[in-house]
Amino acid sequence: MSFGERRRSLHCEHLNRRAAVAAICWCVLPYSAAAHITSTGSGGFGSGFAHPLTGPDHFLAMFAVGLWGAQMGGRPVWTLPVTFPLIMVAGGAAGMFGLPLPSVEIGIALSILALGLAITFAWHPAEWIALCLIAVFAISHGYAHGAELPFAADPADYIIGFVLATGLIHVFGIGVGLALNKPLGGRLARGLGALISLGGVYFLVTAFSAA
Repeated sequence: MSFGERRRSLHCEHLNRRAAVAAICWCVLPYSAAAHITSTGSGGFGSGFAHPLTGPDHFLAMFAVGLWGAQMGGRPVWTLPVTFPLIMVAGGAAGMFGLPLPSVEIGIALSILALGLAITFAWHPAEWIALCLIAVFAISHGYAHGAELPFAADPADYIIGFVLATGLIHVFGIGVGLALNKPLGGRLARGLGALISLGGVYFLVTAFSAA
């Protein structure tokens, strides 16, 4: 490796570390806001926070977003995990108000499958293409969260809960992705993507069976 190539490689690693730190800071910030929110009974913040963590389909997709961003490197390390929860809030609002969105479960399953395949084949599209895909997937996940809002819950509490949990899952995916990018030429990360895509196939079959 020439001196110039080595310098560019070190510069990229430095940018990735800064992006990962920025993503972590972004996800930690909602804690201060949540400290001023009062949960309402069994719903609210606690219910919203638990939903992404206890739903394997949601968890896999959100984990895959962080993993894919880390695999792509550069700006996507933080732009993908930031875009997903922001757009998810819009989907959540649609679900809360009962606006029609057909085939939500199929959309969620397809998001897991597509993200898993993107990681498996180490797909590095233009950033705007990746962001558009992430936004489409986020609508389905956000809608599912909003539609399952407990009647006793405060929507603001609930939204803060599921956005915070989503951010933490993204950070976990980023950490795993950065750790697996180098060993064995990134094959570990790609293998994990293959497992995620298999999970997407399972959820897709389940969704079609229930339709």
